[in-house]
Amino acid sequence: MRIAVFNQKNGVGKTTTTLNLAAAIVRHGGQPLLLDLDPQCHLSGIHGNPPRDSTHSLFGFYQDSRCLSELTLSWDGIGRLVPSHQHLIKVDSIFGKGPAILNKLRQGLDRIDEVVPGQAAQTTLIDCCPYVGVLSLNAIFACDLLLVPVSTDYLSLQAAEQMARTLEILEPVLKRRVERRYLLTRFDRRRKMSEDVRQRLHERYGDEVCTTVIAENVAIAESPAQRRDVFSHNAGSTGARDYAALHSEFLRQKLL
Repeated sequence: MRIAVFNQKNGVGKTTTTLNLAAAIVRHGGQPLLLDLDPQCHLSGIHGNPPRDSTHSLFGFYQDSRCLSELTLSWDGIGRLVPSHQHLIKVDSIFGKGPAILNKLRQGLDRIDEVVPGQAAQTTLIDCCPYVGVLSLNAIFACDLLLVPVSTDYLSLQAAEQMARTLEILEPVLKRRVERRYLLTRFDRRRKMSEDVRQRLHERYGDEVCTTVIAENVAIAESPAQRRDVFSHNAGSTGARDYAALHSEFLRQKLL
């Protein structure tokens, strides 16, 4: 299963969700592959061991067609990471938007098991950049599931609606409907706005909205600064409970 975590708005919990869902998978015996497809490099920064140059990152995959299996870094408790680099910001201007580049990531992931038998991950998680361009389109073309984090504010809700319109445009090209789930993040039951956003999201997207919500939680906010996932930072926290619940929900739905 290839899951792209994407929203066209910053600060909704893309990287946090990628990190903690991966950690939940590892806690249940999996070994996910993570791709940091964001030139801001937040996920790679949490890993803490940046590539020595751009050729040893995802940019090397795009620029030099290096095999993804050559670029992976081990990550204790998280899985394996193909790191980002700031040079990824140049991918749009270098390669444009032709069909060959739009399918490049899907083909690269397909090659992993061919090059190194048995190395393909059961689950691949892609932390996308927060804008529509070559990188995010690569993730959408490659994924089996699009996971859209939506923080409980009205601007994030608008971004989710914009995401739905983008998919309507892309799906005739893809010749398939992109399966998707909307995940409420930074949820605060004390705020009326949180309940309003949840209600409107359910009215608009129905069963595509995850039952699990990720509550506003100090442990989730603190853990990246410690270069940890929420489970290793505070296994008893509300944040750890919520991401464990998300993992269980995805297992029940056979999305993992």
